[in-house]
Amino acid sequence: MKGFCQIQLTCGSESEAQEIASALLEQRLVVCVKRFPVSSSFHWKGNIESYDETLLLMDTVIENFEKIEKEVKKHHSYETFVMQAFTIDVISKEAYKWLNKEVAN
Repeated sequence: MKGFCQIQLTCGSESEAQEIASALLEQRLVVCVKRFPVSSSFHWKGNIESYDETLLLMDTVIENFEKIEKEVKKHHSYETFVMQAFTIDVISKEAYKWLNKEVAN
């Protein structure tokens, strides 16, 4: 059984987020990408920075994490991006069938 997860990634702009989403969807590494505008504050090189970013929430399988990270590196503008996976413990039957059918790994 595949390990379903949701991956979270912040991007520097909406256009960058769309480019990453498109690349991952075209390769079937993810089955769905949701985009949200967010305001982020964080420590970076001794300073506190604040930026408007785009948050991606991506539905996939944990087995694709390394492939997704490799692809994100090709398109992401940040020197250090934060990409995190959260495993899915329970999922509806229809969503399970859809994810299982559509995602490649």
